[in-house]
Amino acid sequence: MEMGTALWSFVLVVGLLTITPGIDTALVLRTAALGRRRRAWGVVLGIQTGTLLWGALTSLGLTALLTASQLAYEALRWAGVAYLVWLGGRMVWDTLRRSGGQAEGADADQPVGDGMFPGWRQGLVTNLLNPKVGVFYVAVLPQFIPAGAPQFTTGVLLACVHILLGLVWSTALIALARTLRGQLQRPAARRVLDRITGTVIVGLGLRLAASE
Repeated sequence: MEMGTALWSFVLVVGLLTITPGIDTALVLRTAALGRRRRAWGVVLGIQTGTLLWGALTSLGLTALLTASQLAYEALRWAGVAYLVWLGGRMVWDTLRRSGGQAEGADADQPVGDGMFPGWRQGLVTNLLNPKVGVFYVAVLPQFIPAGAPQFTTGVLLACVHILLGLVWSTALIALARTLRGQLQRPAARRVLDRITGTVIVGLGLRLAASE
């Protein structure tokens, strides 16, 4: 397979993966829709940092341990399950314990929670604790590295292509969420958004727990 053919084939595969709804899409949409634009971009950059790490580790052959060692995969899988259930459950719980619309309205105007670093950390942890991303890279990335090409350099280059597609898609998601910001500033709408997002995230965690 020539490099040009491999590159365009990889773009098609990861392009479809990028636009498939999942935990990344839910986090970016929810964060941006609440008006936390800086934190939303932090989440995006954290997710893409995780993608770069997965690509680099796969190119070095380290993520093959996930498929070779059942113990390593199970440890990472259950850590991911615990994190997703905690993250989604906390969103739902916070909506149940809020006392009233006045406190939420005040919070909506405050910059608290809109820092880029907390968002980056959340996106990075979410990505790294998803073992299916690592398994995907182990199974897919080597197939798009042409024979004779430098494995590490080519693998990182392909991961950067994935990151570029992710940034483009995230830009569209944040722009969409910004158009809905006015409606979602209402306390009732914010509660509904957090409950839906939290339930989806918990569901993804439970699905990860049930997967083989």
